[in-house]
Amino acid sequence: MAPRLLAVGDSAWTVEFGHTVDAATNARVMGLAERVAVARGDDPLLTPVTDVVPTFRSLTVHFDPWTGDAGALGRRLLAMAQEGQQTSVQGRQWRLPVCFDEAFAPDLARVCELKRLTRDEVLRQLLDATFRVYMLGFQPGFPYMGGLPPALVTPRLPSPRQKVPAHSVAIALDMCSVYPWESPGGWNLLGRTPVVLFDPAQAGQPAMLAAGDEVRWTAVDRATHDRLATEIARGLPRSTFLNAAAS
Repeated sequence: MAPRLLAVGDSAWTVEFGHTVDAATNARVMGLAERVAVARGDDPLLTPVTDVVPTFRSLTVHFDPWTGDAGALGRRLLAMAQEGQQTSVQGRQWRLPVCFDEAFAPDLARVCELKRLTRDEVLRQLLDATFRVYMLGFQPGFPYMGGLPPALVTPRLPSPRQKVPAHSVAIALDMCSVYPWESPGGWNLLGRTPVVLFDPAQAGQPAMLAAGDEVRWTAVDRATHDRLATEIARGLPRSTFLNAAAS
C-alpha cells in the first residue's frame, strides 16, 4: 500500500502505511519515525515537530501550528514515507523474567485446552519466541508485542475481568503483552513479571519498553519472582534486564 496522509486536527498528521499488523509494515513506520527524529534538528519544516507516535501501521507527527507550516510539513512527511525506508536502528533487546506460578496464570489451562497443548508445550513456545514491541497503548507502558507463535493464537476471554493484577503477562489473538497497572482486561493471563514497565520517577523515559524493542521471556520460580520484585522496589536498575547485561 502506498502511504496515506491523514489530518489529525490542526496540529498533527498521521502517515498510514497499510492495513495489516506485521513486522514489515511496522519497520516502515519506525523508519519514518527515525528519519523525522534525525531531521528535526536541521530541517526547517520539521523543527516545529513536538512528538512522534508510532503505532502498528502508522505514524502520527504532532507539531506546533503557530510556528509550523502544516501543509508543507504534511507534504514533506508524505515524500519521506514514499521513499520507503525501513528502520536502520536496532531496538533494545530485553530478557524479562516471568513466573508461571498457578496463582499468576489463571488462564493457562484454558489456553492448553483450546490449543490442545500441554502446559509444558505452551510455555516452551512462549519462552522460545522473540516478541517485537509494535506500539504502546491502552494504558501507560502497555506494550503490544507481535511474534506470538501461530500455535498459541488464542481469542480474548468471552467476558473481560474487572481487575487484572499489575504485571500480568497475557496473550490475545496473535499478541503478547504485560499489564503495567491493575485494570479491567480480557486477555488470557499466563504468568506475571516482577518488572515495572512504567515508572513516573524515570523522568527521561517512564515507559521501560519502546516501539522497536525486542523481548524474550525467562522463566523464574515464585521465590525468584518475589526476590526480584523486592530488589526492583529498592532500585534495581532496568539495565539489569537488557540482553547484553544478561549475557
